[in-house]
Amino acid sequence: MPHIVFDKKINLVEFSKKFKPIFIKKEFLIKISTIFVDKDSLSALLPTVIISKLHQEFFIEISTSKLKTTIRLLPISNPKKTNEVKESMMLVARQILDNYNNFKITKTNITQVKSLMALQ
Repeated sequence: MPHIVFDKKINLVEFSKKFKPIFIKKEFLIKISTIFVDKDSLSALLPTVIISKLHQEFFIEISTSKLKTTIRLLPISNPKKTNEVKESMMLVARQILDNYNNFKITKTNITQVKSLMALQ
């Protein structure tokens, strides 16, 4: 399962206020228009639409604990792990890094994100 792990806890309520909708149109389309934070502020869901060879609708989940923050695909939505799906996760990670310059990516299994790690 693709994932991106940061070294710090994120304040999801604060991030939800800073979140900017994502709309990318290339030879494919990525649309992430909003973020929903749970009542305990430990998890957030981002409804995501990808239109390429496949039309996929799924949720990206951001979960946080005392020591880390993780971006992953909500298992119940289970999209095909295409490059476009991984790119949508990378775009969310990029927004976190843009808003919290003291955050570092500590672990990922997404090749595209490894290029972000090299810039840290």
